[in-house]
Amino acid sequence: MAHRYKVREIAQQAGLSEATVDRVLHGRPGVREDTRAEVQQAVEDLDKQRTQLRLNGRKFFVDIVMQAPERFCAEVRAALEAELPTLAPALVRARFHFRETESVDDAVATLAGIRGRGSHGVILKAPDRPEVAAAVDDLVAGGIPVVTYVSDIPTSARVAYVGIDDRAAGATAGYLVDRWFGRGDEDAAVLVTLSHDSFRAEGEREAGFRRALRDLAAAEHRPPRRVVDIAQSSGLDETVEDLVTQALQRDPAVAGVYSIGGGNAATVRAFARSGRPCRVFVAHDLDTDNRRLLAEGALSAVLHHDLRADVHRACRLLMQAAGAVTGVRTGSSPVHVVTPYNVPV
Repeated sequence: MAHRYKVREIAQQAGLSEATVDRVLHGRPGVREDTRAEVQQAVEDLDKQRTQLRLNGRKFFVDIVMQAPERFCAEVRAALEAELPTLAPALVRARFHFRETESVDDAVATLAGIRGRGSHGVILKAPDRPEVAAAVDDLVAGGIPVVTYVSDIPTSARVAYVGIDDRAAGATAGYLVDRWFGRGDEDAAVLVTLSHDSFRAEGEREAGFRRALRDLAAAEHRPPRRVVDIAQSSGLDETVEDLVTQALQRDPAVAGVYSIGGGNAATVRAFARSGRPCRVFVAHDLDTDNRRLLAEGALSAVLHHDLRADVHRACRLLMQAAGAVTGVRTGSSPVHVVTPYNVPV
């Protein structure tokens, strides 16, 4: 059968005779299984080496477009800059377009402005709105692939989504919060803080959280724990602190927090200003604030995923869309429950 490599190439790579390799490639009998495995490994090694040669000296310009609080953007920038050397022998250069707050029109304008700048792909965290999806479609139609990152826009032509299973993460938070309260705390309410209701990831997390609370309550034949929502904070500390303070004044039963949208230091301050204990506090992402709050005991647990691994995969997916690499798979990133006793370095 025809093969993408010459028999001589495979034989040299495997350290076997050309006759043996020929028998393996044509499926002839009389070859041991371990010899067949050696030939297969040689082919896989040649594939990897061909990819390395194809990438050698090739330059990729990647645009990172994110609407998120500055603290999270800084974490993503640090993760990407740490991973750039691992993408060698390709040379990847990143251009950052970070905004803490941005209208849908501004987000569309940012994406439109990338056309004509020689971009090889976009890593995007933006609201799941039809106008944004259309802007993504325009980029992809113009030959610029887009990978959604942290929060998906599934109706768009994006080539892949990189991030966690947000509904499962929310359900994990619901389980932790409900079990942390324990029996006798059925009347305690939990505050759910969101940054913006147009981010798909946040809606998925909240849906998973509420579903877990309902399922746990149904299994124990009791009413589900009451949830109090705060939205439209943009995850900004000043806004979060004011909104949480107002919620605590309105509702004396709030005794726990599930933070989806961030601003956790501000939430801790709001509880302290109100003279109220926060008995359980589950948040997302191991940024600088959350590491400190974990160490101080202000956070009960953080749902963490590896930003470096995610951004590395996002870059490889863009390179794969350009035909430079193969075999990059999609799938949800694993979520780790981090307490003060198992914080990764």
